[in-house]
Amino acid sequence: MRAALLAAAVLAPLLAAAAWGLWRSFDGLGMGMSLHGWIALGLGATLSIALGGGLMALAFISHRRGFDERAHWDDGSESE
Repeated sequence: MRAALLAAAVLAPLLAAAAWGLWRSFDGLGMGMSLHGWIALGLGATLSIALGGGLMALAFISHRRGFDERAHWDDGSESE
């Protein structure tokens, strides 16, 4: 519980600063974005991070359970 509160305390200002920076950069360039654009940007970033995290989790689980050891590369060289 304490770690979750610490993570939230660290991530909340970081996310707020990133959102403010994105808003100011688009506004400063004269490129207004509608609410639908912001929703699409948020969903795209969130789903991309979730997909990357899920694939990394699968890679770690595969390595930990030994699935990577069963597959091997046969390059034709005999080492005896």
